Amino acid sequence: MGNLYLIRHGQASFGAQDYDVLSPVGVRQSQALGEHLAQLGVRLERCVAGDLRRQQDTARLALQAMQAGGNAVPAVETDAAFNEFDADGVIRALLPGLSIDEPNAPAILSNVAQHRSEFQRLFALMVQRWHSGTHGSDELETWEAFTARVREGLNRVLDSAGSGDNIAIFTSGGTIAALLHLVSGITPDQAFALNWQIINTSLSQLKFRGRDVALASFNSQAHVQLLRTPELITYR
Repeated sequence: MGNLYLIRHGQASFGAQDYDVLSPVGVRQSQALGEHLAQLGVRLERCVAGDLRRQQDTARLALQAMQAGGNAVPAVETDAAFNEFDADGVIRALLPGLSIDEPNAPAILSNVAQHRSEFQRLFALMVQRWHSGTHGSDELETWEAFTARVREGLNRVLDSAGSGDNIAIFTSGGTIAALLHLVSGITPDQAFALNWQIINTSLSQLKFRGRDVALASFNSQAHVQLLRTPELITYR
């Protein structure tokens, strides 16, 4: 059987003008992951990443660390199917309706760096409404379209994979949630309940034979836990 390693990107720049940039913590998390995989002797036949900067940079830094540890590494393939869903679009589309029940929502979302826990609560509410289809935006990618995109990306990887290949996919939390939904049949609500627990650069493992895929492990944090640096355990 082959292995798919689903890797969430390192910590991005939450609350900054450009979120899609790894923070210094995100850089160290990515390096720590690569160092850990090198120590384990993990051999990768392929590496795939979405085209978001945080996904590409996480892949690049992790592979550089693996190579420095003496491991041969593949080139990074890019497939936008593994991009995150449009979180900003979800906020824009659902904030007006949410503000009826949550009048403080616009103020919280205008200064998310100072209201992290409240932002997460409101964002989870908007995501729930998004994946349940209770929004009125025709321009926003739907949950169904998002999961179809992710499924197509997964099938492309599987159809071109060797039977015993080890393949790393550098992606995002929402995409991993969609893959868990597709692979295990859990509901969108259940998938996003797991999504909120996925730490930056965590490793989830799928086993595959052809197009048959099963979850083997979820949200491994060993590479940062072993360093005994709790500041490297982040969720956004």
